[in-house]
Amino acid sequence: MNFTSTLRDTLLIFRRQLRLSLRNPAWLIIGVIQPILYLTLFGPLVKHFVSSPSAASDVAWRIFVPGLLVQLGLFGSLFVGFAIIAEWRAGVIERMRVTPVSRFALLFGRVMRDAIALLTQSVILVLTGLIMGLRAPVGGILLALCFVLVLSVSMSSLSYAVGLALKSEDALAPLLNSVAIPILLLSGILLPLTEQSAPTWLYDLSRINPFRYIVDAMREVFLGSYADGTVLWGILVSLGLAVVCVMAGVRRFQIENA
Repeated sequence: MNFTSTLRDTLLIFRRQLRLSLRNPAWLIIGVIQPILYLTLFGPLVKHFVSSPSAASDVAWRIFVPGLLVQLGLFGSLFVGFAIIAEWRAGVIERMRVTPVSRFALLFGRVMRDAIALLTQSVILVLTGLIMGLRAPVGGILLALCFVLVLSVSMSSLSYAVGLALKSEDALAPLLNSVAIPILLLSGILLPLTEQSAPTWLYDLSRINPFRYIVDAMREVFLGSYADGTVLWGILVSLGLAVVCVMAGVRRFQIENA
């Protein structure tokens, strides 16, 4: 596989997908409304629940906002598979079969578009958090946004692979909901899961959830801790998840175009 031609093909697909998205900017508004509502309505309750007289008043925001970023990355990217089903039904995927475009580019051009969209939404969410009282180091925020980008690559690739495999919205929707809700609950996104706050079996179950490590790592960097083992585990898990999901997505496109 020639790197230069693959890069050119990827940028070509990315530009096409980006133009299609910009024709309907409602996607950005809709995508960011839910986490902002969580931030506005649920954030103050979390603040009173987490904070103590000896704790800084913004500690709760530095726990809650990273969780919302992961939630945004999960739900914002996991459902892009519906778009690939629509493209398959319209014959777009079939027409691409006869082109020499790299199968990696067919996937990653779309994934890049999704990552840019999610990054835009994440920046809006962080800015809203800063207005509401979030205080976090700039380095921590930038590193957290990198986590979000990697998470977007993982979930978008996986969603496209599953969408192409099922080719049915009726099958994809319940499958994604059945997976996403347990991940949401077992990752400590809304409230941290600790040995003191959760039953032993639930805490042990959460430790096999890769999103748990990503959430914990993002909270550490928001607190200004970068050399912690938790951050290292989060980086390794997020990168490993991205590699596996991208490989699955590319393989699915290869099968479709065989």
